[in-house]
Amino acid sequence: MVLVAQTKTLQGNDLVSSANSISGLVYKKRSDVAYYFGLRNMNDSLLNENALLRKKIEQLHSLDTLRDSLVHSKINPSDTSIHIVKFADYVYRTARVINNSINTSNNYITINRGARDGVEKNMAVISGTGIVGRVEHVSAHFASVLSILSSKQKVSAKLKDGTNGYIVWDEKQPDELLMTDVTQQAKVKKGDSVFTTSYSFFPADLLIGVVTKIETIKKNNFQLLYLQSSTNFRNLQYVYVVENKMAQERKQLEDSSIKK
Repeated sequence: MVLVAQTKTLQGNDLVSSANSISGLVYKKRSDVAYYFGLRNMNDSLLNENALLRKKIEQLHSLDTLRDSLVHSKINPSDTSIHIVKFADYVYRTARVINNSINTSNNYITINRGARDGVEKNMAVISGTGIVGRVEHVSAHFASVLSILSSKQKVSAKLKDGTNGYIVWDEKQPDELLMTDVTQQAKVKKGDSVFTTSYSFFPADLLIGVVTKIETIKKNNFQLLYLQSSTNFRNLQYVYVVENKMAQERKQLEDSSIKK
């Protein structure tokens, strides 16, 4: 076979061509195997990169320039009519979902990050496409997240025109959410997006879902919106745990106001 392959005959060319095809197939299979086992590292790398990008975006959004409308003179850098207000500071931590339920009244998600990773109770948890839930229990290396697929919590939400309402789950389909308390005056149509508000524990303006159906509740003259969840709870693998560094200060202020 070696002697035939070294000749420039038709048989020799066919043998070399066949050998190249076989070796190419072997190399491809080896590459596919290496690629498969490298997916985890690739996912981790992409998650970390996304977390950094989210942090940079949040830093841009966290600067609010306020200008006194009564000032008509030219504004200098030292002019006090312009104030830079840093109203929020979010830190995103990546985590992997190691357990997830979608078919009970109150569904929980377990992630592979805990207190030693900086995760604390009541932190928001989001996916790459939408909201997920809130941290409820924390151990050293793991955390349990109460999913928004739960009868125990509702989320403040808004339409693109600013109309507010609440997101709840009717304990039916894991990919369907309900938006309640939407006034009859609000102009809503199928395909409209629904986002989080600054009133909830989530960062504002995160996508929750898209309107698929609209019902009118005659007894209170409100609208009930059915949403297609932007998060795929059936195949949830990676999430972000969101720390709001201003949350504790805000809670203390609001608690002191209630006591008075």
